[in-house]
Amino acid sequence: MSGHERTEWIVGIIDTPAGGVPRAGTRPGFRDRLSEVRVRWGIGRMSYAVSPGLYAAGNPSMGSPVLVTASYKMSFDRVRGSLEGRDAWILVLDTKGVNVWCAAGKGTFGTDELCRKIKSTRLEEIVSHRDLIVPQLGATGVSAHRVRELCGWRVRFGPVRSKDIPAYLDSGMKASPEMRQVRFTIADRLVLVPVDLVPGLKRLFLPALFFVLFSGLGRDGYSAQRIMSSGARSALLLLAGLMAGGVLSPLLLPWIPGRAFSVKGAFAGTFLVVLMIVPGLPGPGIFGSWLEAGTWLLIVGAVASFFAMNFTGASTYASPSGVRREMRYAVPAQVAAASAGLLGWVVARFV
Repeated sequence: MSGHERTEWIVGIIDTPAGGVPRAGTRPGFRDRLSEVRVRWGIGRMSYAVSPGLYAAGNPSMGSPVLVTASYKMSFDRVRGSLEGRDAWILVLDTKGVNVWCAAGKGTFGTDELCRKIKSTRLEEIVSHRDLIVPQLGATGVSAHRVRELCGWRVRFGPVRSKDIPAYLDSGMKASPEMRQVRFTIADRLVLVPVDLVPGLKRLFLPALFFVLFSGLGRDGYSAQRIMSSGARSALLLLAGLMAGGVLSPLLLPWIPGRAFSVKGAFAGTFLVVLMIVPGLPGPGIFGSWLEAGTWLLIVGAVASFFAMNFTGASTYASPSGVRREMRYAVPAQVAAASAGLLGWVVARFV
């Protein structure tokens, strides 16, 4: 168990030929729910883990099924919560506190780690069968035929969602087409938004402070009044870039033009700035000049593009190779746009 996490969910010990196995409660409590909300907002996310190893749900026997999951506690809670009233073993792999989907892409939820954990827990002494139920989203990291070759166990890929585990078990470990379908609805995307917002606000603090302090510069020297007007506007525009890339882009993902996340973010960011200009036409809207309006089109577009690109790590259809390929062209473009925008913003102070 992680030193950062309490253990109220361990409700006993089951004696086995390989020693005692902790019994995990199958009904996550108020503290678990509260911790989940906290982690959703990026607070303590990197330490939200359970100790790798073997756990019991209910009162499993040698014939009970073995379900494999990651050491990310939210993943573990989803699995144990789906087993209320059932007897099963839960094998937790060491994924460094990362969920199944991301850990499989990184290789920590993988064939070698699975075989290591089977051996270290002496699982062959605890159960009489040789079947493992691995989440479907872990298939990119686990090779079924290699597991059989290396350690003699058969891998069965279970449903995408843990809530379907009871139906999967009741059907004789046969997954329906619905259980195999990966959905990424608005609700699925919305719940992932907060975890990017908190670190995003931290990243923007120093840039916002720079814009606020230097917004007082002008042809007539330094003005505190400009800090209150131009400085406050600059900070809000940076926040608009974060909201465009970190909130608007995920929520409207299927409908925003472009295939790459970075392109979708850039579109959302520039669209927000255009909306600020339109009411003031034929003038530059809320901006002091057309030059300043143009600089913020570049800056907000670059900020939104960057934060939208971060969302690739939370999506269900991005691949590590695809993300690396996108970053090769997106990051230089973001840096170039932001640099050009910053230069234009400085020039606009004195024009």
